[in-house]
Amino acid sequence: MTYELDGILPHGGQLVNRIATPEQKQTFLSKADFLPRVQLNERAVSDLEMIAIGGFSPLTGFMNQEDYNSVVTNMRLANGLVWSIPITLSVAEEVADSLEEDSVIRLDNPAGDFIGVLHLTQKYHYDKTHEAINVYRTNDANHPGVQVLYNQPKVNLAGDVWLLQRDPHSQFPKYQIDPADSRLLFQAKGWKTVVGFQTRNPIHRAHEYIQKCALEIVDGLFLHPLVGATKEDDIPADIRMRCYEILMEKYYPKDRVTLAINPSAMRYAGPREAIFHALIRKNYGCTHFIVGRDHAGVGHYYGTYDAQYIFDEFEPGELGIVPMMFEHAFYCMRTKQMATSKTSPSTPEERIHLSGTKVREMLRRGELPPPEFSRPEVAAELARAMLVPIET
Repeated sequence: MTYELDGILPHGGQLVNRIATPEQKQTFLSKADFLPRVQLNERAVSDLEMIAIGGFSPLTGFMNQEDYNSVVTNMRLANGLVWSIPITLSVAEEVADSLEEDSVIRLDNPAGDFIGVLHLTQKYHYDKTHEAINVYRTNDANHPGVQVLYNQPKVNLAGDVWLLQRDPHSQFPKYQIDPADSRLLFQAKGWKTVVGFQTRNPIHRAHEYIQKCALEIVDGLFLHPLVGATKEDDIPADIRMRCYEILMEKYYPKDRVTLAINPSAMRYAGPREAIFHALIRKNYGCTHFIVGRDHAGVGHYYGTYDAQYIFDEFEPGELGIVPMMFEHAFYCMRTKQMATSKTSPSTPEERIHLSGTKVREMLRRGELPPPEFSRPEVAAELARAMLVPIET
């Protein structure tokens, strides 16, 4: 099932909807005890959800071998449409051997609940090292994305999927805004241009600065933090969302900003994931997308602005969304305001910018990040959530 809405077209031209109707759901449930089962992990559950709600349009299921090979090698689906991250469902060989192609497979979540179905059209082996080098630009097993890849089973299952139901999010039900709904919301607000912002980290002043710079140009800002699977040492989603709520309450124009969750899992694929994140926001109805310093990066695997350079590899019309590039922002002690090297006359010694790692270290020592880096209310929330006694 697909449908179109006014405004910017979804990637591929139509917004996918693979949520089963009540009648379809009842039919599948009636066969539940007779269907072969595949249990999904956390990432596969979020991928199923993103496919079903249209966040991964034009995908209607997990990739077949032709699409997979084309995406890994050329950043395009087999039909030539730009797509940068493989979306696959991997199972052990003994599981794959027990499944027949052209059959319906029951998909269970980690708790064993029946949440979806797969019309299995293909089973295929894949080269993990080839995928790692092409998608993540490294075969280092210490890279979190490569580590997940290397730990996956050896066989991919391909085929269209159906999600049996759309439950309210367990933590953020009021921020669960699907692509069809965000598009209607933007229309209702009269926003013709909307910039999307992706983050897996707590918001700080540099984020706020580039978001507001973008907001000077477009009608609306779509704050879309990722709440799917992330690294163990990343700040939990509930803390990050509370930090956004604090800023929305005190520091942002309420009529020009919308906050919603992005249910997808983090890949840490740097440049390729920047393209992926842009296409997802296009599906949600954004016309522009912020790409900052080391977007979706981790460690020292990518250059500071590699995630911006990759956009030059495509014609603007191929992506259908406008990237807004920003340099690393900092607090300029000379001009007493946020800036980048493009606008600040300061020397490096006159610039205050902290990494997420340094902020976590400060909090563990009982120190609040300086107001030049983080709004005091946000810093206090981070300290409270981490149960750290703060020095006064």
